[in-house]
This record gives sequence, structure tokens and C-alpha cells, in this order.
Amino acid sequence: MVIGAGKIGATVAEFLHATHDYAVTLIDRDQSHLSALDLPSAIERQTIDITTQDLEPALQGHFAVLSAAPFHLTEKVATAAARAGVHYLDLTEDVASTRAVRALAQNAKTAFIPQCGLAPGFVSIAAHDIARHFDTLDTIRLRVGALPRFPANALGYNLTWSTDGLINEYIEPCEAIVNGKRSLVPAMEGYETLGVDGIAYEAFNTSGGLGSLCETYDGKLRELNYRTMRYPGHAALMKVLLSDLRLAERRHILHDIFTHALPTTKQDVVVIFVTVTGTKNGRFQQETLARTIPAQEFMGHHRTAIALTTAGALCATLDLLAQGAIPAHGFIRQEDIPLDLFLENRFGRVYHA
Repeated sequence: MVIGAGKIGATVAEFLHATHDYAVTLIDRDQSHLSALDLPSAIERQTIDITTQDLEPALQGHFAVLSAAPFHLTEKVATAAARAGVHYLDLTEDVASTRAVRALAQNAKTAFIPQCGLAPGFVSIAAHDIARHFDTLDTIRLRVGALPRFPANALGYNLTWSTDGLINEYIEPCEAIVNGKRSLVPAMEGYETLGVDGIAYEAFNTSGGLGSLCETYDGKLRELNYRTMRYPGHAALMKVLLSDLRLAERRHILHDIFTHALPTTKQDVVVIFVTVTGTKNGRFQQETLARTIPAQEFMGHHRTAIALTTAGALCATLDLLAQGAIPAHGFIRQEDIPLDLFLENRFGRVYHA
């Protein structure tokens, strides 16, 4: 069962159905939206408003529930999964929601695997794999951008995924390890510039991208952080909106501004830049994984880069769970997933260089 029939949820349902290995049910509260989706008729569609209706009865008999719902509904879906005894996977980047999922996973007989997308998600898997190559660690730095290929406004940005999720990560405190200590640092701070494949970007702190890495590497390195990549100039304008105009205190207004003024685009790109430093055989070294993934054809249709990477990561994780390649009960961290198995997967291959 897939919860949420937005861009990502509908793509997940379509991907899984196309394998002929899964019977898929897609849930959304908006019946007219569900009916209008251009999806195979074999994908069952059910209208359930999980803010007011009990999801547990609908989950009975399912292997897993995959939540692509807004982050504030994460705990509701996870609670229903725990009561129904089905596996649970989600895409949330929200720190508080993930803590709730972890609590529900205690003593669970099924797997609870949050944060199965791009960031958190794939970048955690990649960073952990690179870190294993070192004798001692100094830094792990994760940088990810989901960007328009052809920016045409002062923000250098188009809406490519959840507007509520975007605003949340720009405002909420960010987990990090600073000078060897777990810390909370402000969003939009930690400004830096970098280049990938000859293109200049800026990067700054945003919330949720590290997943459980702070816990995994607590006491094991000097610095660990996650920053979102944007085209130069974006951060300064966002600070005007969030701080000077105090729209961080009025998220609904910021949401309306974004949805009214920023168009969506199908011509996007995902940029990934994961760097680890430490010692190998007594020498201080650096190892980097970099990917630039454009919108492209996949499974017979054009896919945006953000849909491809996010839905692909969630579907790959479900595949690995169904194959018995990862643990099937309790709380499963992204870094528990082997990178080689992920990249060999039919969905994980979207991350190939």
C-alpha cells in the first residue's frame, strides 16, 4: 500500500506495478485526484482521509505500507502499520517524525524503515559505505541539490517536490556533529560555495538530511553535516523572506507565495556530493562520491530527477526487504543497507554514475 498520490507516491505505485511482482493499492484523501491519475487500472485506488479515518483496517493483509504523505502525517501511518503488523517505509526528512517511528519500532515484529528517499536515504547509504574504507574518520560532509536545469528567476529555483517539506527543512534546527560533539545548528547557516562538474553552487544547513548518521557516528569523528545545494544567490533571498520578513513564523503565507510564484518543472537535475576524510594506512586522505542525475526516461516514461531518485530509492529498499537482503524487524537505519546491493537493484541503478 502506498499512502499519498502526489508526484512521488504515484510514481512509486507505477514503478512497483510495472515489475509485476507487487499488487499495489494507492491511497489518497482526494477521490477526484485519484481518479484523474494516468495509472494502470490494475493499481487499486482507495479514498481514505487518514487525518479523520482509521487506516489500520485497510492495511490488513498487506506486506508493507509506503508513506509518501506529508511529514506531519508520518506518525499516523506508522502507528497504523504497527497495529496492523505490516512493514513500514517512508520518505520523511522530519526529525521529530523519525523519532516517533523509532519508538514504534521497539519490539516490532516487522521492519520500520524511515527516510528511504534521496536525502535522507541514498546519501546516508553512500556516506556509510565510503566511511568503512577508512581506519579513522575526521569528517563526513553530505551535499545534495534538487534543482531546475534552467533557472529563470532570482531564487534560481522551481518547485520540484513537497512545498511543505521544503519550508520545514529551511526552518527547523539541523542535527550535526561539530568539534566532535552532537549539536543542533540553525538552518540556512554554514554557508559555503562549491563546484561540481564545472557548475558553481552554494550550500547551507537544512534540517533532516542526515537521517540517523549523527547517532551512528557520535564520538567517531570531528565533523558531520548535511547542506542543501542551490544556485548562487538563493540563500540571501531566502533569508530576507524567512528572517527579515519573518515568514518563518507564518509558514502558510510562505507556502502560498511559493505555490503562486514558483512554477514546477519537469526539466530538473539532482546533484549529489558526499565527501569523507580520514586516515588510511597512516595517511590523511579524502574520498568523494559525486553524481549528477538529470530528468530522463525510465520504465517507459519521462521522469523528473527528483521523482526518479526519491521513488527509486524507496522502491529499491522495499525490494531488498522483500528479498531478505536487509533485516525484517525493528528499526532499520539507512546505513544498514549495503551500497553494492542497493546499486545492483533494478531501481537503485538510477543512481549509477
